[in-house]
Amino acid sequence: MKLVTTIAEARTWRRDSRSSLGLVPTMGYLHAGHVSLVERARRENERLAATLFVNPTQFGPNEDLARYPRDLECDTRLLAEAGCDLLFAPAVAEIYPPGCATRVDVGPTATPLEGLRRPGHFAGVATVVLKLLNIFAPERAYFGQKDAQQLGVIRRMVRDLDLPVEVIGCPTLRETDGLALSSRNSYLGPAERIAATVLHRALQAARAAYNAGQRSGDQLRAVMLQVLAAEPLARADYVSVADADSFVELDHVTGRALLSMAVFVGKARLIDNVVI
Repeated sequence: MKLVTTIAEARTWRRDSRSSLGLVPTMGYLHAGHVSLVERARRENERLAATLFVNPTQFGPNEDLARYPRDLECDTRLLAEAGCDLLFAPAVAEIYPPGCATRVDVGPTATPLEGLRRPGHFAGVATVVLKLLNIFAPERAYFGQKDAQQLGVIRRMVRDLDLPVEVIGCPTLRETDGLALSSRNSYLGPAERIAATVLHRALQAARAAYNAGQRSGDQLRAVMLQVLAAEPLARADYVSVADADSFVELDHVTGRALLSMAVFVGKARLIDNVVI
């Protein structure tokens, strides 16, 4: 696997072959969920590139940019073992040189849920993903369903800007007890790790209620909040029953809906979702 740190190097590598390319953008500190994206991209493309960039523009002023976990040596080994051909790991100044001021506004898709709690977050996400897609011009780009709204934001941007790339969403990988894999799980202490399973349990309880015939958005949200309230180490930021494409809250579920939540467990803010 080749490691490059500059846009010029990445573009030269891309120009050297007309083979189909899959791109897996990441912020590093990789886990099995990331590896599953890489492995799928490896199967579906002739060449595969991954990016590792902790993007400062998607972090708010009081968020965890400084302490976000990093381990380039381990990440490089995992990507090489998974069959990655190129790792692009640029410095911040390479992606955002002095004077860089343009940001991507993806409109209403980015407004609710994470967009409401983290102002500017999705402008940062969309901007860096657009830059990476422009650098590599891949045929396909791979993202995890765990970040469901992020996936929706990227799909909207790609459609609206007529970008010639297929955005592929991949299933959330979980521990055996249901906890969704996340780099931020590393923040959890032993007791918090056990408590963090409450997200999955709350989502499963709401899905069970839906399967039993419940269609009221308020009632499904109440089911999730009731499960979360029973865990003393967990504090709900939000629970949501929203349209699976627009992320607008639903009074009544009639089609595809996204059950989602953000929950504080200790210092970690965790998100999870399921589609019904």
